[in-house]
Amino acid sequence: MPIGLIALALGGFGIGLTEFVIAGLLPEVAADFAVSEAAAGWLISGYALSVAAGAVLLTAAVTRLPRKHVLVGLMVLFIIGNLVSALAPTYSVMLLGRIIAALCHGAFFGIGSVVAASLVPQSKKSGAIAIMFTGLTLANVLGVPFGTFIGQSFGWRATFWAITVIGAIALAGIVALVPRATDDTAHVSNLRGELRAFRSGQVWLSLVVTVLGFGGMFGAFTYIAFTLTEVSGFASAAVPWLLVVFGAGLFVGNILGGKAADRRLDPTLIVLLSGLTVVMVLFALTAANPVATVVALVLMGGFGFGTVPGLQTRIMLYADTAPTLASSANIAAFNVGNALGAWIGGITISVGLGYTSPIWTGAVITAAAVIVMIVAATRRSALAPASAGLITADAPVA
Repeated sequence: MPIGLIALALGGFGIGLTEFVIAGLLPEVAADFAVSEAAAGWLISGYALSVAAGAVLLTAAVTRLPRKHVLVGLMVLFIIGNLVSALAPTYSVMLLGRIIAALCHGAFFGIGSVVAASLVPQSKKSGAIAIMFTGLTLANVLGVPFGTFIGQSFGWRATFWAITVIGAIALAGIVALVPRATDDTAHVSNLRGELRAFRSGQVWLSLVVTVLGFGGMFGAFTYIAFTLTEVSGFASAAVPWLLVVFGAGLFVGNILGGKAADRRLDPTLIVLLSGLTVVMVLFALTAANPVATVVALVLMGGFGFGTVPGLQTRIMLYADTAPTLASSANIAAFNVGNALGAWIGGITISVGLGYTSPIWTGAVITAAAVIVMIVAATRRSALAPASAGLITADAPVA
């Protein structure tokens, strides 16, 4: 395994911590700044919206720069954002720090996916992307307990100081361990060339699959605390640890999904999305059973995040020689899906359909992703563009 992947994974870990850790700190932050819970919630939703915007706009702005230099700059931006959050004297400054840190999120994972894929042979590209996203999945597993422990012991600002240190270590790792240029990273494109990738119908179909697939899973996950306490009967104190169980599923699914996608890309995505749909249906039916709920959490995380390496690989494949902006757009699509799923799930609860209704709607949305993925697979080209330097979508690569 190229050692540069470890540096990229560490950067992903720090960025993932910034995204997830705030959930466990909202009460302390709201009390410190004397703002309402709804206002404090903008530290999460504002972050997600900034991720989507930064993924496209920031990537478009740096298309002519060498990718390693861009990754270094993004980590510097990440460090600055968390420093602002750690030192913030007011809520407005805290929100600004969150926005600054979020702007680098989508671009880092989008560009980092291209760099990670360039470090390995053609038959291991999805696996390399999965290794980079391992940092994000570990952050999901550790984020809530890490933030809660540090925040309760030393104050919530200490958590952001710790993330800043992690960012500095990741920055040093990228500078030292990621090669200056490979066959892929040596290529410097322009914005017009990157936009040309969006002429591909397969790129758009891949983006739709990402929005629907993650919209379904995170629509169910957004309100999972209510499902766990009000339907499954768990105590509120157990919720963070149940989220760790969900995060463990993410971690395993990410690794196994990447390996499977390297063998058969489109069939793997169809199977994983279909499995996620079935799991959510069973979850909705058995949510009152605590044991079944724990199993469903693991499987939902596993099937859901198992699609990430394959979806990133697929969109880079059909973006041909200009995969950077398309890759970052896919990161934006993940976040658009998160917002869409959360919005629809919230509507179902508000109209009185109960706390399992987001799971049912999540299953329906994910089923739509399966249909789109099947359409995409049947319409794909006989062979992927050779210049993409990636695996083909219709044949295994041994």
